[in-house]
Amino acid sequence: MKSPHILLLTGMLTLFTSVAFAGKSQSAANNAAAPGFALVELYTSEGCSSCPPADRLVARIQAAYQGKEVYILAYHVDYWNRLGWKDVFSSPQYSQRQNNYAGYLHLNEVYTPQVIVNGRTGFVGSDESKMQSALQQNLSKYPTATLSFTGFKQENKKVTLQYHISGSLNNSSLYLAVVQKHAQTVVKAGENSGHTLTHINIVNKLESISLKNSSGIAGINLPEGYNPRDWSIIGFVQNNRSGEILAVQKAMAENI
Repeated sequence: MKSPHILLLTGMLTLFTSVAFAGKSQSAANNAAAPGFALVELYTSEGCSSCPPADRLVARIQAAYQGKEVYILAYHVDYWNRLGWKDVFSSPQYSQRQNNYAGYLHLNEVYTPQVIVNGRTGFVGSDESKMQSALQQNLSKYPTATLSFTGFKQENKKVTLQYHISGSLNNSSLYLAVVQKHAQTVVKAGENSGHTLTHINIVNKLESISLKNSSGIAGINLPEGYNPRDWSIIGFVQNNRSGEILAVQKAMAENI
């Protein structure tokens, strides 16, 4: 026969386990029904030895949040190119975009790897704790605007589509990003020399459209080698004064 102390301990453990399980189930349910979104913008470079861990982190985040309103865009900056390895995915346009964020967020400098979530929160791109915190915080917020796309049309090397936006459009722009889903590079020089680097959601082209109306037609040129299986198009609305991302949506490549 079990002693009263053992019976009491067993009961307490059962209660604790039930409460913990209920808490996890409720947390999962809340996450599944999260009203918000998170646009994760990673600023990275193949010439930076600190960047591969951030590239791996966003890949894990994408897998973990599959089916959730989490969107990842990887911008390869060009200011590392002078140090021995030219990143084929890099562009001065993306370096300038990162510099714009330094102004929005009142930062004294830019660096890689850097992550910006919804245009308002910045941190070192390999910091998983801050990444998870920013995702949960933004997924729990109700968005102030929504974005949708219809009327996809591809002609030659250009895609046009109709956009529909709800919410305030003051001082805002619509951005379209053509994204390469996966790529690998064997780096032969620079800080990552001898390493094979894997990337996801690489921004290849980025176009902005100044918003005057809540609906309209937008277009973007497609890169060489584009196909709906390996590429996608992601659109987002950004406030030009604060940098805040107001809405985001994927233009499903398989529908084009």
